[in-house]
Parts: sequence; structure tokens; C-alpha cells
Amino acid sequence: MTRFTDSTHSTNVQSGPRVNDRPRPVPRVRVESSLVAFAASAVVLLLLLIFILQNGQRTEVYFFGAQGQLPMGVALLLAAVFGVLLVTVHVTMRRLQLRLSTRSHRTAPSTTITRPGPADTDPGADIPEGRN
Repeated sequence: MTRFTDSTHSTNVQSGPRVNDRPRPVPRVRVESSLVAFAASAVVLLLLLIFILQNGQRTEVYFFGAQGQLPMGVALLLAAVFGVLLVTVHVTMRRLQLRLSTRSHRTAPSTTITRPGPADTDPGADIPEGRN
């Protein structure tokens, strides 16, 4: 195997287009973001499953006169889901209120067009008389 040590034979290899003498960054792909979100969701679901399986003792649950027995993990998970739903409804209603209030405060565009008359086109009309 032969090595070239002569500096006159050096090659300048560029990896891709350059912007401002810097290599262009690799663009992000949406698939990467969705895969990260999918993996995070899978981990959260696994943790919830472990929580439910470890809290399997039965407990009495009362809700508006209805009663029943559920595993404690399932009852706590249902309470958390109902809490998330309440927050979602509250945030949605607030966003709707804000959207409606900004829509009602907007002023309608003026449909009348005012054009200067012939007297208004005099170039010296806006200068007071004593200043000429």
C-alpha cells in the first residue's frame, strides 16, 4: 500500500452545499418528531399498565348515586382521564371566548372612498399665508 504525502495532491472534498462558508444543516424530518412522540406515548402507556397491575385491590367507588367496585388502579386512571377532559373543556371554552371577543372588537373596513377634490390638489394649500 502506498501513501501520498505530497501536499500538492491534496483534494478538497465538500460534503454538500455551503451557506456563508458553513455546511448547510441537515433538515429535520417530520417522521423523526412523530417517532419520538410515538415512543414517548408507548412508554407512558407501559407505565400506566404497570400502575394498574400493581394496584389491583378492589375498592368501592361512588359517583352521583351509582356505586360499584373497581380495581384501585382503574379507578385512579378514570379519575385522571376525567380531570384531563375537564381541563380540555375549560381551555377550549376559553379559547372560543377569546376568539369571539377578538372577532367582535375588530372594526369593519370602511367602504367609502374619499378622493381629494380639485381645490385640495393645490401644492401650496397646506402652507400658511405668512410663510411664503
